[in-house]
Amino acid sequence: MTAPQLHVVTGAFGYSGRYIASRLLADGRRVRTLTNTCPEVDPHEGRVEVRPLDFTDEQALVEALRGATVFYNTYWVRFNDDGDDYRRALANGRKLFAAAGEAGVGRIVHFSITNPSEDSPFEYFRGKAKLEKSLARSGLSHAVLRPSIMFGGAGILINNIAWMLRRFPVFGLFGDGRYRLQPIHVDDVARLAIEQGRAKENRVINAIGPETFTYRELIETIARAIGKKRPIVSVPASVGYRLARQMGRMVDDVLLSRDEIEGLMANLLYVEDEPAGTTRLSEWLEENRAVLGVRYFSERARRRGGGGGQKVKGER
Repeated sequence: MTAPQLHVVTGAFGYSGRYIASRLLADGRRVRTLTNTCPEVDPHEGRVEVRPLDFTDEQALVEALRGATVFYNTYWVRFNDDGDDYRRALANGRKLFAAAGEAGVGRIVHFSITNPSEDSPFEYFRGKAKLEKSLARSGLSHAVLRPSIMFGGAGILINNIAWMLRRFPVFGLFGDGRYRLQPIHVDDVARLAIEQGRAKENRVINAIGPETFTYRELIETIARAIGKKRPIVSVPASVGYRLARQMGRMVDDVLLSRDEIEGLMANLLYVEDEPAGTTRLSEWLEENRAVLGVRYFSERARRRGGGGGQKVKGER
């Protein structure tokens, strides 16, 4: 009997990595994760092998990746905080690619972002572009997925917009709100990642959903779904950022980073391309209206190993 292929996923107890691991297990694959987070309740019921994501021990990274048919790299940081920053994330990402090469990994599926550029004024998008370039130069077989905003499960942005709409009488909009985004369901991204793990050619794919919203339309759509119509007030980005910081202090989190706000306003979460996902956010909102935004989802808590989300309808 042939032994099942080994697939390695960063963060199999986190967000996108959890969905990838679940699909791989359902396909009968052997799954290993690189992580520093072990939740009290294992969503995979002990079926995922756990190795530490320790960037100070590069040989241990090599051994953790040795024998892997595919390595799914979701590792990055949303903001500079608590010793984690974009510069360090870039260096650590390069260590993972070097370890994968030394371990003889067959293929890498790497998560990036829409519209990365080494010339970007935003450090987040510059770092993503530089890491893509490092992967391209590695000579390893690879696919790069560039998701727009992901939703579903414990997806932070959509849930926390609903959380604010439920609790505050007015919603502040950065600028005119005409900038666009194309949300994609996290399980659609997981499906795409596994499809690309089976492929051979090097590819870059814009992982976008089937619906396009302006930011104002997105807020209005969420508000209608949860029955919390609010006045939407346009504010300068600088004012919005200060308000987001103050609100973040209330919940001990970074609600939105400056790069996230300015990148959104620069239309960097929108691309002219065919959708890669099939799940419509508008329909998903209606299905999950009763629970969406009831609880705040914290990025900092997620990094510490907590901050999970409520169960929502239609989630695997």
